[in-house]
Amino acid sequence: MTYDTIIIGAGMSGLAAGIRLAHYGKKVLVLEKHAIPGGLNSHFSKDGRRFDVGLHAMTNFVKRGQRSAPLTKLLRQLRIPYDDLDLIEQSYSAIDFPENKIAFGNSFTMMADEVAREFPDEVDGFLRLVEHVKTYDDVSLDAKYVSSQDVVATFVKSKVLRDMIFCPVMYYGSAVEDDMDFSQFCIMFKSLYLEGFCRPRTGVRHLLRILRKKLLDNGAEVRMKTGVKQILRHNNKAIGVELENGEVLKANNVLSSAGYGETLKLLQEDVPQGVAGELSFVESILVLDTPVKDLGLEETIIFFNREEEFKYRKTPDPYSCKSGVICMPGNFDYADQVEREGLVRFTSLANYYLWKDMDQATYARTKQEFVQEQINTSGFGDKIRDRVVYTDAFTPLTVKKFTSHINGAIYGSPIKVKSGELPTENLYLCGTDQGFLGIVGALLSGISISNKYLLL
Repeated sequence: MTYDTIIIGAGMSGLAAGIRLAHYGKKVLVLEKHAIPGGLNSHFSKDGRRFDVGLHAMTNFVKRGQRSAPLTKLLRQLRIPYDDLDLIEQSYSAIDFPENKIAFGNSFTMMADEVAREFPDEVDGFLRLVEHVKTYDDVSLDAKYVSSQDVVATFVKSKVLRDMIFCPVMYYGSAVEDDMDFSQFCIMFKSLYLEGFCRPRTGVRHLLRILRKKLLDNGAEVRMKTGVKQILRHNNKAIGVELENGEVLKANNVLSSAGYGETLKLLQEDVPQGVAGELSFVESILVLDTPVKDLGLEETIIFFNREEEFKYRKTPDPYSCKSGVICMPGNFDYADQVEREGLVRFTSLANYYLWKDMDQATYARTKQEFVQEQINTSGFGDKIRDRVVYTDAFTPLTVKKFTSHINGAIYGSPIKVKSGELPTENLYLCGTDQGFLGIVGALLSGISISNKYLLL
């Protein structure tokens, strides 16, 4: 059998691409190395508890019926009813710096008012930046890299406000140290600040269940626990894949969501200098004996920085808790549910190489140390320290194991292939390294590359 398209990876982009192609009768096979789909946004069970990984929140929240919004577009393309997602909204979130704090929610008015209160001299420039972001063509597949730092500085003079704006958008999507492509900045700015946060009521597993069912109902094949050894070529055309078990599968097209550098490795090619990502995270999940709201914690997500200047780069030590993200999933709007336990998730910058070189004892000890330091730098450590009943944590090595991302890089390569085209004919790239960000972005990436190249 020869497939129309073999898709490497059952992350969000691979699943969306498979749904789109199968809907039009294409013969599609999705291959996934692991037992559970989702890639970076997946879930696991441990000691009788269920946890989401990757998903702090879905961005790009809009209410049903806003036709031009990214979320609405992707649901229309995948033929998934809005209500099937069972989305709940955030309470509000915050950007917390040493001398300033800005709250924002699913109405931009809150953020605009907060900026006016904290930075009254910057209001006009900030609002001009917002208008520029709204009108910028951030989904062009041919756009070249433009420094966001350079663009934002022409509108906002305060370095502190610029850092506060950048902190969430970088932590939620930048593969570039201390900067990001302006197209990606616009995507993240709109998805975080102009639209907002939500999540499926029962977490990412609900979304994955919907996507997988739609994929299978449309007639696609899915093979889990099936790793790809190499992408096969003839006369510089992709003709299929060889699996890790030696099986050869033929296809007219191959669509890889594995990442740019990772796809080059599957072609048995060297990864050029600068392609491999360097930014990775450590994360802890703390289960508390009481809901976080009962401890006076109201925010859904806090993006924080404890230094005078915000730095977003590979750390000189195994990890740094001087900035980070704190997510409290119980503070989404679970209006009809009573939370029995509290949940707090901490995310901090890390250094893959230093974790990779640790012996087992040092690795275990350093994991315990960063969890304690995350609690200490949270700003509310005294409220939660004695309430912790269960802890789990992951490191850059965990990311490498479950995503195969080089260096455990959360957001892949700093070099994005926006067109989705690679030098090998009939081989295309979707997902994080195609340049669309977040869960909604990844889904749209799979859809857009399928529409452009694979539905012809």
